[in-house]
Amino acid sequence: MAESSGGRDAQLKHTGLRPGWTTGACATAATTAAYTALLTGDFPDPVTITLPKGQTPAFALAAESLSADSAMAGIVKDAGDDPDVTHGALVRATVRLLPAGSGVVFRAGPGVGTVTRPGLPLDVGEPAVNPVPRQMMRDHVAAVAARHGGGGDVEITVSVDHGEEIARSTWNPRLGILGGLSILGTTGIVVPYSCSAWIDSIRRGVDVARAAGRTHLAGCTGSTSERTVVSLYGLPEDALLDMGDFAGAVLKYVRRHPVERLTVCGGFAKLSKLAVGHLDLHSGRSQVDTSFLADLARRGGADETLAAEVAAANTGLAALQMCRAAGVPLGDLVAAAARDQALAVLRGAPVAVDVVCIDRAGAVVGRA
Repeated sequence: MAESSGGRDAQLKHTGLRPGWTTGACATAATTAAYTALLTGDFPDPVTITLPKGQTPAFALAAESLSADSAMAGIVKDAGDDPDVTHGALVRATVRLLPAGSGVVFRAGPGVGTVTRPGLPLDVGEPAVNPVPRQMMRDHVAAVAARHGGGGDVEITVSVDHGEEIARSTWNPRLGILGGLSILGTTGIVVPYSCSAWIDSIRRGVDVARAAGRTHLAGCTGSTSERTVVSLYGLPEDALLDMGDFAGAVLKYVRRHPVERLTVCGGFAKLSKLAVGHLDLHSGRSQVDTSFLADLARRGGADETLAAEVAAANTGLAALQMCRAAGVPLGDLVAAAARDQALAVLRGAPVAVDVVCIDRAGAVVGRA
């Protein structure tokens, strides 16, 4: 069979990093162990589950308890080499027997959030256990029931120790998921540095804003740019997209799910990368092109001496300061070029775009 040239397996092979397991996989393993103990009196340890793509990882139990009508098992999440905020968290599932015909019911325990705003793949009021983990748990409950003679009618309460505190470092509060973390994962596997979680959060942010009727969204590179757009436009929190370095993710998703207006706001240096055509603004994956800035400066009236100084500048901000001192509107020129690139990615989608460049203090240094 030909070796795969792309996808998650290829990424892992190229990075040499160790994969980990999603909170959804951990919750499924905990549910499987707890329900097995409820039916048999014994906890399988380690407990093996089957992931959506057929992998069969085994998980050691970190906690367990058993009573007449309920059982709890806990799994410590191992995110591999990914810098995941939930790495090391204890994910628990408490399984309680329900009357025949009840099916599988999900509850949010301590540290797992509840959905309070529309626009997510779960209804308002539901525990933040995403659809794929729910299906994984249902499938494993059914398998355990078939194996040990159970009815498969259970209540599953998922909790995460210290989850409410951990969630403050995630998008959940802004998305209207209150009280803790989300139980996530579509494959069960965490690919280190895949950036997929952040990009998925951007997409969910757009969905929530659109469902709330927001017509003007802002993609911001950080907290300073968020404060700037709030002061400029008075946008509510759920209209702010923490795009970080992923400008392309915002633009491509808004292209498919348009809003009337999109503001892109960020530091001058980062947006100078967008201006030249980079859609990933991370310093490890794209660099400020001072030669490009020198060309823009020439268009703005810079003489060759100044253009040479801009081309030799150590940073984008230094180039900006040189031009501002000479009365050359480099900030506006970068904003205009970044807007042109954004419109190119949008490919004619009915979205009005404006770009705001700021300095490190949040002062506006360029607009288009």
